[in-house]
Amino acid sequence: MQVKIAERDVYAYTGTRMPEPALPAIVFVHGAGNDHSVWALQSRYFAHHGYNAFAIDLPGHGRSVGPPLVSIEAIAAWIPALLDGLGIREAALVGHSMGALAVLECAARHPERVTRVAMLGPAAPMAVSDVLLDAAKRDDPVAFELITGWSYSAGKQLGGNTTPGVWLTGNALRLLERTRAGVLHADLVACNDYSGALAAAAKLNCPALVITGSRDIMAPPKNARELIGALKGARVVDIPECGHAIMAEQPDRVLDALRGFLGPVAK
Repeated sequence: MQVKIAERDVYAYTGTRMPEPALPAIVFVHGAGNDHSVWALQSRYFAHHGYNAFAIDLPGHGRSVGPPLVSIEAIAAWIPALLDGLGIREAALVGHSMGALAVLECAARHPERVTRVAMLGPAAPMAVSDVLLDAAKRDDPVAFELITGWSYSAGKQLGGNTTPGVWLTGNALRLLERTRAGVLHADLVACNDYSGALAAAAKLNCPALVITGSRDIMAPPKNARELIGALKGARVVDIPECGHAIMAEQPDRVLDALRGFLGPVAK
């Protein structure tokens, strides 16, 4: 579905069913250079199991128009406007990588709008190498290759997709190649410049889930330890032999963790 936010069209995948006002909502926020499609399994499942699920394309990504939001704080401030546009008072937020930082910051700033927060592949700080930043600034395909290589564990780079016949790293590379000029660089700068994760975690009052991949090179689990320590009683799920592309490498384990965290809808 398309929704107008600040006079610009924003796309939200709803799991092939129209939202129902009486149901609770989940908003899925993708990472740098990605779009709603990275949440295909998880968003579709919840859309057909008692929730209104919205896997969004951030501005400038996928089917959403406009320039990209240039900071984590800007994305966090934009999410409540998205909720308003969708006609939602409050929602659970699920974010990956850049999206994980954004949903954390949003929940800290707007506790009345956020019921739960799930963060996949977070890090504090989320430093980005100069080599990658420089390549992304030039829109050099090397940036896409670096991210793809660093996002998957060694085993999954050889195969092993849970969907037979689908190439994990090939899909990831094609997705990054579709990114509009300047968007990936803006996303990576936003991640690199964000310094508010620990302060936001300390302010968070809603339940939190952190999912990490034990073989994550882009955002190593050790870089999330201080963040996890700042959260109040966060649930932590570490997926063995998994890289940064957690939803692609281990979609069922991610879904199981989210199901356990978000819980069934009350009848």
